Amino acid sequence: MFKTIGYAAHAHNTPLVPFNFERRTPFAHDVQIDILYCGVCHSDIHQTRDEWGNATFPMVPGHEIVGKVTAVGSEVSRFKIGDRVGVGCMVGSCGHCPECHDHLEQYCNQAEFTYNSPDKHTGGSNYGGYSKHIVVHQDFVLRIADNLDLAAAAPLLCAGITTYSPLKHWRVGAGDKVGVVGLGGLGHMAVKLAYAMGAHVVLFTTSPGKAEDAKRLGAHEVVISKDPEAMQAHTASFDFILNTVAAPHNLDAYTALLKRDGTLCLVGVPDQPHPSPSVGQLIFKRRSIAGSLIGGIKETQEMLDFCAEHNIVSDIELIPMQQINEAYERVIKSDVKYRFVIDLGSLTA
Repeated sequence: MFKTIGYAAHAHNTPLVPFNFERRTPFAHDVQIDILYCGVCHSDIHQTRDEWGNATFPMVPGHEIVGKVTAVGSEVSRFKIGDRVGVGCMVGSCGHCPECHDHLEQYCNQAEFTYNSPDKHTGGSNYGGYSKHIVVHQDFVLRIADNLDLAAAAPLLCAGITTYSPLKHWRVGAGDKVGVVGLGGLGHMAVKLAYAMGAHVVLFTTSPGKAEDAKRLGAHEVVISKDPEAMQAHTASFDFILNTVAAPHNLDAYTALLKRDGTLCLVGVPDQPHPSPSVGQLIFKRRSIAGSLIGGIKETQEMLDFCAEHNIVSDIELIPMQQINEAYERVIKSDVKYRFVIDLGSLTA
């Protein structure tokens, strides 16, 4: 074991504060990483405030981790000291279930998440990326291309793969009309990725002030979702709509915009259920409402390589670790364009 430092929540109603703890010394297949940057995901807030009801404290959040390899175990073959690497939402899985065999570890019933998840090595809880170091099995470490800005690449490990995975699963490509609901941390990545895939991208937002930014990011059109006429103009015209909003809202307005056999996919996780959708809208056009999690490790590496090829990173605001509690309040107010990233160089013992 070796000592490190991070920021932790000690209860659901307390701020994050400095926290000294220990990481395991690398086992044979482990990679030790000096964390340089870590993105701030809205799910970090949900978890530290126990809004999903499964919090274990103390909790060190963070699953958009990038840094450099500083040590490797004796059996590590994929990485060497000095490599630019990332760690996303998972650090382990069972390895033998159908989901793992299909490279869909995110759906494994024994998936081991990067934080607030049992640590099979210590019997305690995993601690995440709001810290100076992390040790991860090489199978759950990802390579970051040299041409990507490392800080801006951090949110790709969650926001990027959360939006890339459904776009790929539903085979979004040239000729498709794709809607993106919400222009936040997830939504701005969805716009960039769908545009790079060749789709005609329409951004739905309640904020007229976001129209210019949406078009800068790649949206061909912007629809103000509070405008009934603007919404009606797109009735039954979308192949796919990715809904990134993490607050409960009526889904009927969007299912009505789908073509026959179109899909509305949810990736935002609200703390309360959405209102029940109109079954008639689904039945009479064979429309679907679906959900999607992150991607597996293979798909996450594919996403990172796609982003390197198309020079896609997140739009970020870089902050020192000491500003994390203020950043949480700003995330809740949607006062960030579009993802906070923590500079871990600001964290000292």
